[in-house]
Amino acid sequence: MLDTSARLLRLLAILQTRPDWTGPELAERLEVTVRTLRRDVVRLRDLGYPVRATPGVAGGYRLGAGSTLPPLLLDDDEAVAVVLSLRTAMGHTVTGIAETSLRALAKLERILPARLRQRAAALRLATVALPDQLPTVDPDVLTVIAEACQRAQQLRFGYRNRDGEPSSRTVQPHRLVHTGRRWYLVARDEDRDDWRTFRIDRIDEPRPTGVRFVPVDPPDAAAYVAESIAAAPYRFRARVLVHAPVEVIAERFPPSTGIVEAVDEANCLLTTGADSLPFIAMHLALLGHDFTVHEPAELVDELGTLADRLTRAHRASTA
Repeated sequence: MLDTSARLLRLLAILQTRPDWTGPELAERLEVTVRTLRRDVVRLRDLGYPVRATPGVAGGYRLGAGSTLPPLLLDDDEAVAVVLSLRTAMGHTVTGIAETSLRALAKLERILPARLRQRAAALRLATVALPDQLPTVDPDVLTVIAEACQRAQQLRFGYRNRDGEPSSRTVQPHRLVHTGRRWYLVARDEDRDDWRTFRIDRIDEPRPTGVRFVPVDPPDAAAYVAESIAAAPYRFRARVLVHAPVEVIAERFPPSTGIVEAVDEANCLLTTGADSLPFIAMHLALLGHDFTVHEPAELVDELGTLADRLTRAHRASTA
C-alpha cells in the first residue's frame, strides 16, 4: 500500500481524470477502505483542495474549482503529448502564441524526469516548422468572441469581405471553428436573417451588445464551415461522383478544400470549388480514379478540352 503522501497525490491524479467518482471506485483504485478514503478526502480539503462530496446511493466525489491549483500529474505519454502540442503551437495562427508556447515548454522541460527529457529533446531536434504566411488572429479577439458564444450574447463588429470592402455586422455567435490554417466564426447574421461564416482575421473590434438570445436551429458548426469554405466562396462549384472508397478520396481532399461523402462502399461524392474550371479539371485528372461529373456542365466541356490536349501531347510524344 502507498504511504499517505503518495496516496494523496494519487487521489488528486485520479480525481482530475473525470468529473465524478463514487467512493467505492476511488477506494478500489487506491487499494484502501472507504473509511480511509474519507480520511484522505478530509486531508486534501485541509490542504485547500475543494473535493466535493455528493451524499446518497449515487453519490461520490469530484474535484471542484478553487483558489489552490492542484499539482498537474501526467503519465509519460501525456507529458510527451503536451510537449508535442506546445512545439506545434509555435507555428500557430494566433498572434503571440509562439512565444507563450516556448515559455511554457521551457518550464515543462525543466521538471520532466530524465527519461522524458530525452524524448522531448528528440522531438525538439527532429521537428522543423514550415513557415506559413497566413494572417494571424489576435487572442483577445478570440476570447471576446468565445465568451459571447458561451453566454449567448449578441455581438457587433466591423468586417471586411474577400474584396476588402468594410461593413458593420450584428450577429448571434454560435461556435468558433479552427481548420488548422484559419479561424472562423459561425453566427446568425441578424441583418440577413441567415447563418454565415466569418473569417476571424477579417473581424475588427468585436463588442458584446449586452443583448441575450436563444439560438434557433444552429447548424453543425464544423460541417457548415467545411461546406462554406470548400465551395461557396468560389466562382465554380463542382459535384463529382468518384468511383473510389470515401476514405481513399478523403485523404486527398481535407475539409478545407472539399467535402467527401460516402455513396456506397466503392463510390463517394466529392463537392469542391475553385475560381478556375481548368484547375478543377486538373485536380480531378490527378485523382487516379474514374469519376463522373454531376455539375457544372461547363466542367464537362473543360474535361473534353483537357482530354484533347493530353491526347495530342501523347501522340506527339510517341511519334
